[in-house]
Amino acid sequence: MLNILKNTETKKMLEKIDNIEKGSWIDLQKPTESEIKRVVEETGVDEILLKSALDEEETSHIDTDDNQLLVSINMPITEKNNKGKYYTTMPIGILIVNDDYIITISSGKINLVDMLSKKKKIVGEIATYKKSRLAFQLLYITAVEFLKYLTYMSNDLEAFEDNLTKSMSNNELLKLINYQKSMIFLNTALKTNQSVIERLKRGKLIKLYEEDQDILEDAAIENRQAIEMATIYGEILNGMTDIYGTVVSNNLNNVMKLLTSITVILSIPTLIASILGMNVIFPFDTGVSGFYIAMAITIIITISVAVWLNKKDMLK
Repeated sequence: MLNILKNTETKKMLEKIDNIEKGSWIDLQKPTESEIKRVVEETGVDEILLKSALDEEETSHIDTDDNQLLVSINMPITEKNNKGKYYTTMPIGILIVNDDYIITISSGKINLVDMLSKKKKIVGEIATYKKSRLAFQLLYITAVEFLKYLTYMSNDLEAFEDNLTKSMSNNELLKLINYQKSMIFLNTALKTNQSVIERLKRGKLIKLYEEDQDILEDAAIENRQAIEMATIYGEILNGMTDIYGTVVSNNLNNVMKLLTSITVILSIPTLIASILGMNVIFPFDTGVSGFYIAMAITIIITISVAVWLNKKDMLK
């Protein structure tokens, strides 16, 4: 999908346009070959540089080629596999071409315009003709997205803890593996994103205007906060992994304890019935009244043992 957006100092309203013009923002989401070819031909951007951002294994970095600058960062996304939901990242390329165009490209559909609009009070208005500011705004919302996804993970972990205390199945273990994978992806992406931000703060690659420095500094602060949160949740996950085996073992012991107690209770009437089945003389009537006496004795002993086991927490 190809979106071309533009506004000017005199016309602040962001509009979609059909033709690629200088000062416009070209947003490529899961682009086709024809869309890439059009952008390459009309902007003069290096095709290899543009397509490099579509590599799903691409790490955050900065590339320069003549008057073209690529800032590649990673954005958090949600995916699913046979083990359930997990969080991972997707590379996004931000290209400034000859100081005429800014191009964003990703292998998936990420609505960057909507993200920026929601944070307008913090990052300010979108100005396609201020390319460095727009790049810094995109870095900021990326850091904010990581904070949001880490909050999602925190909520998931709280729900997971409740299930973990009762579970003995492999499903919870598979979910735990997914969470660990997610944390590795997010933590690695955050650290590489921070390296990109710190490099940009030096002002050697993109000219830093005074009014834009605050946005870049805010992006660095938000990203550092996300790194700290990811570190904390990583430690929590490691702790949960350590206790998982203990919890499963404890749950199994509780089940075995309950089954043993039930076996003891059921063995009492079995034992009494076996004794009464012997071909010997008993000290009470062996007729109907004797049957009721034997049943009463059996019930009293069984209930007494059950009450005693319950007091010892053997039936929980």
